[in-house]
Amino acid sequence: MEKLSFDSFTKKIYIKTTPQKLYWCWATSEGICSWFLREAEYISPEGQPRKAEASMQTGDDYIWGWHNWDALEKGKVMQANGSDFLEISFTDSKVSVHIENQGKVCLLTLRQYDIPTDEQSRLNIHYGCSNGWTFWLANLKAYLEHGILLNETERDLRDIPLAGFEFVNL
Repeated sequence: MEKLSFDSFTKKIYIKTTPQKLYWCWATSEGICSWFLREAEYISPEGQPRKAEASMQTGDDYIWGWHNWDALEKGKVMQANGSDFLEISFTDSKVSVHIENQGKVCLLTLRQYDIPTDEQSRLNIHYGCSNGWTFWLANLKAYLEHGILLNETERDLRDIPLAGFEFVNL
């Protein structure tokens, strides 16, 4: 077993779907907004927004907006191979998503790493993102296998100061 530390974490989940559908859920604005985000935009290195159904490309910039969260996340697509791997900069760290076809299911492995280890980053990035990704990967599984979403989109939770730490379906 690898040693656990505050500079990275890994989350894995089996999902009954195809690698193509799973990659679409991550790599297109249309896909990622179907289960995760309120809005997403991928912008080519030439400054042109990609169409909602077009896959992100290595070198793109992205802008993400969540339900129940006012802040926008802006980052860079560091790698996107078009089929089973992508890597982005994310909240002062990096996130990679690897999809492994295992017949009737895919194993999705999300790794967040290069996390700063100061006290604030340990709380907000390691603890916050680790908990967040656990929910969002379960939400992705529910969406792809059962056609339901578990995240809160009907109530506005932005006025609750600790909503991001207390609500499991933010």
